[in-house]
Amino acid sequence: MASAGPAAVESVLNDEKIHSTSHDEGAGVERYVSNDMRGATTTDSPKFMGLTGRPLSLAVSTIATTGFLLFGYDQGVMSGIISADPFNNYFPETKGDSTWQGFVTAIYEVGCLMGAIFILAFGDWIGRRRAIILGGIIMILGVIIQVSPVKGHGATAQFIIGRTITGVGNGINTSSIPTYQAECSKTTNRGLLICIEGGVIAFGTLIAYWIDFGASYGPDNLTWRFPIAFQCVFALIVSTFMIWLPESPRWLLTKDRHTDASNVIAALRGWDPKGPETQLQISIIMDSIRASGHHGGITPFSALLTGGKTQHCRRMLLGASSQFFQQVGGCNAVIYYFPILFQQSIGQSHFMSLLLGGVNMIVYAIFATVSWFIIERVGRRKLFIIGSIGQGLSMVLVFACLIPGTSSAAKGAAVGLFTYIAFFGATWLPLPWLYPAEVNPIKTRAKANAVSTCSNWLFNFFVVMITPVMITNIGWGTYLFFAVLNAFFIPCIWLFYPETAGRSLEEIDIIFAKGYTEKMSYVRAAKELPKLEDEEIDRMAREYGFVSDDEEAGQLKEARHGEKEGDLAVNANGLMG
Repeated sequence: MASAGPAAVESVLNDEKIHSTSHDEGAGVERYVSNDMRGATTTDSPKFMGLTGRPLSLAVSTIATTGFLLFGYDQGVMSGIISADPFNNYFPETKGDSTWQGFVTAIYEVGCLMGAIFILAFGDWIGRRRAIILGGIIMILGVIIQVSPVKGHGATAQFIIGRTITGVGNGINTSSIPTYQAECSKTTNRGLLICIEGGVIAFGTLIAYWIDFGASYGPDNLTWRFPIAFQCVFALIVSTFMIWLPESPRWLLTKDRHTDASNVIAALRGWDPKGPETQLQISIIMDSIRASGHHGGITPFSALLTGGKTQHCRRMLLGASSQFFQQVGGCNAVIYYFPILFQQSIGQSHFMSLLLGGVNMIVYAIFATVSWFIIERVGRRKLFIIGSIGQGLSMVLVFACLIPGTSSAAKGAAVGLFTYIAFFGATWLPLPWLYPAEVNPIKTRAKANAVSTCSNWLFNFFVVMITPVMITNIGWGTYLFFAVLNAFFIPCIWLFYPETAGRSLEEIDIIFAKGYTEKMSYVRAAKELPKLEDEEIDRMAREYGFVSDDEEAGQLKEARHGEKEGDLAVNANGLMG
């Protein structure tokens, strides 16, 4: 069956267009009826937002990436504001108080943690797409609260509440977007697309730093209100366009909505919904769903703690540990407090610190693009290890140059901060967002990804809260602490992180089944298992007992003839929504 490309679309431009809308999807799925076939529908590729195939996949990736651009912007926006005189004068509690500065900055991470916990509890019920829309709306609400306080009328309390609410929205989005992207992507470019998402965090931070710098020349209110309000631009783009994009086909299949899932897969690939390519993909995904014990409904929390062939608990811990390592490696000590580090540790003026912070973010953004070109060639494991070595040595350079306490030696510390952010941007920035999304199986993917994001925000809060206090009290010892932690990451990654580059999400299930049944390390299982074609994945799933022949036959029958059941599910969801 040939893919339905642009030529196929052009051939029916003059035909009658019929729109059908799924209540849960919230997106118009376009189908065509030829003028000479008014009694029956054709099998042209469905459309979302008027797009199909590669253009639709590009639209999904663009909106998902914008969500992480917003995440990066939020990470950087407080760096140039928190120590600025106009902000400190409007919120006097923060003036000259490192604990208050740390709290006002870090409370955002508490909100993000709450958002991640929300997805942990309700992600399987709400779905990927609606969660992202909700996250954007909550962020806009939080921004409005942040920029509208009146001085002398509980302004600091209102700002903290607004920042927490914005964090809730971001926590929802960062828990949902990588999963959504992974489940809508092809195996060949999944790593690249999620790495682009992660890398775009750096571009968001870059935008925030320079908007902070530019706003510092304006009136006092503009100095902090405009940079914070600008977040709404990204949030509006994400929430608005997600309305017309499709839901994850894998999530739809866990809800037994086979017709909707077929339409989404066909639309993303430019295929016929009833064609053999679409049905083979449905078959493979259903094998994975059955293998993980998922039969629709909400995944119980107890599923996260199971072992056996699926290794749910191990895979959850692998993903969560990558987020934990990212945070305690010191990244946000540099990103959030770069201007403060330059002022207090290296002795620069506030203006020069802001300027150098902006330059550092340019370096950050440039190196964040490196992973886009090497992620599938080099693989996840090697990039994790290279990043840990580079970050650790950079922190060694920083603390060694701060020990003498001279201005000339302190310049070497500045070089260390620049090399740290370069290594981080190329490796540890995108990888912890990619690895949990692909290493976890479909049954626990939403909850395990949310656990990983909870790990991120919990230790993000910890690092952001303690960094200004550590710098004030132990000085260069702060950087020695981070150097030791980065050295600790290397053996953990070498021993426990299997390679997932170039593997389909269902193929990764086979890796863990192989390691468990053949009693070998999962790192070794990943090395020994050759790359598999779709038919081979289907065969090996049966070999490892993921699905019996009877189940497979029933599954294919369900996928091919379940249109009526899928329509009933859509109608039921429409009534519930």
